[in-house]
Amino acid sequence: MGKRVVDALEGGLSTREAAARFSIGIATAGSWGRLKRSTGDVRPAKQGKPKGSVLDAHAAFILGTLREQPDLTLDEMVERLAAECDVRVVRTAVWKFLDRHDMTHKKRLRMPVSKNALT
Repeated sequence: MGKRVVDALEGGLSTREAAARFSIGIATAGSWGRLKRSTGDVRPAKQGKPKGSVLDAHAAFILGTLREQPDLTLDEMVERLAAECDVRVVRTAVWKFLDRHDMTHKKRLRMPVSKNALT
């Protein structure tokens, strides 16, 4: 419907007249007219976040570091990224990056040697 309203506006109708003709709000007709003038189209912009991550640009550094030190924790990786690449992220971002690259594994805490059973 936005295209028909804009066509009516470009055909000479005022914003109020176009809004009344198509039974829409005056503000809606005005915003569609402004959108057409500014972008050349009445379709809205894409919604949502763009795909990808800030860390995609640093994939070689992250994956290379994990090859050298496979027992590096997420917090240590966050610190290394901040110190060496000047990238500030939270550990969840690093975890999601590694999950997309199928590189997650659980770390087990070191347990004291059992006196009763073999470990």
